[in-house]
Amino acid sequence: MQLKNDLLIRAAKGEAVERTPVWLMRQAGRILPEYRAVRESVSGFIELAQTPELAAEVTIQPVDILGVDAAIIFSDILVIPEAMGLPYEMVEKRGPWFPNVVSSAADLKKLRVADGVDDLSYVIDAIKITKRELDGRVPLIGFAGAPWTIFAYMIEGSGSKTFSKARAMLYTQPELSHQLLQMITDSTINYLKAQIAAGVDLIQLFDSWAGILPPDHYETYSLNYIAQICDAINEVPKTVFAKGAFFAREQMGKLNCETIGLDWNMGVAESRKMIGDDKTLQGNLDPAALYGSAKEVEEATRQMMAQFKGGRHIANLGHGVYPDISPEKVKVFIETVKNYQSQ
Repeated sequence: MQLKNDLLIRAAKGEAVERTPVWLMRQAGRILPEYRAVRESVSGFIELAQTPELAAEVTIQPVDILGVDAAIIFSDILVIPEAMGLPYEMVEKRGPWFPNVVSSAADLKKLRVADGVDDLSYVIDAIKITKRELDGRVPLIGFAGAPWTIFAYMIEGSGSKTFSKARAMLYTQPELSHQLLQMITDSTINYLKAQIAAGVDLIQLFDSWAGILPPDHYETYSLNYIAQICDAINEVPKTVFAKGAFFAREQMGKLNCETIGLDWNMGVAESRKMIGDDKTLQGNLDPAALYGSAKEVEEATRQMMAQFKGGRHIANLGHGVYPDISPEKVKVFIETVKNYQSQ
């Protein structure tokens, strides 16, 4: 299907664009009253994500309401451990929780490599419905969690400020760690290939807990596996977003991907110098800037845009939009990007 708005794809590939494309991480979610209405019609997040028609509906809402240049399929990074045989629950106001965790070779034997099609058919069905309903208006982004971030949850059992159990595993059981990371990587490649076959136009890897590893461990236990995924996916453009991995920007510049996402702590000029000119940079306004007045949001957005001028860029926040931010402020951010003309 021919895209009516292909700005995101062209920007990712480094082709000429009339203006900078813009979308937001977590744009399909709690900032929108329309999303909350759909969420309240079911038992919770997991049922919503596993109901393809509803997942498609909330995926498309930001395109209609906010005017973003891309949709991102409504799902969760933790569908991969569940497909591998480690189910999770989403506890209100606490986040994900795993009743069982991986702590030994015996636990590893209970897991399987996910095929990404049959065991995650609800995501694949949601992608097909979304593509049909979008009718080529904007690209659809597919995504997965990076292997280290998925590993961290499977070992720890929940979110954590330190992920000390997961990090301890790297020191005490490195062989087991590599075995699990490889299983996650193979599952993720299968899953992303299935997403692409179903119609996504671009994929993004989220390494949400990249920043808690020391640089040597990040290279060994994360970047190596991200590189495998990037090398295996050649059908669509790829984005890698590794929150907090400021120390790995030079290595990320060597990944076989088109776009590197920057969090709001990563200086733009410094990042461009470290990553190089042959990658598109995505980001990176501090999400908290959207708490300001409309005028302050506009000014902060213009300052961000000025820092990226002259280089390949996709406008976004430096992390997901916070749930208590006004949709009207988000619209100011989006419209400022769309209307921005570099001087």
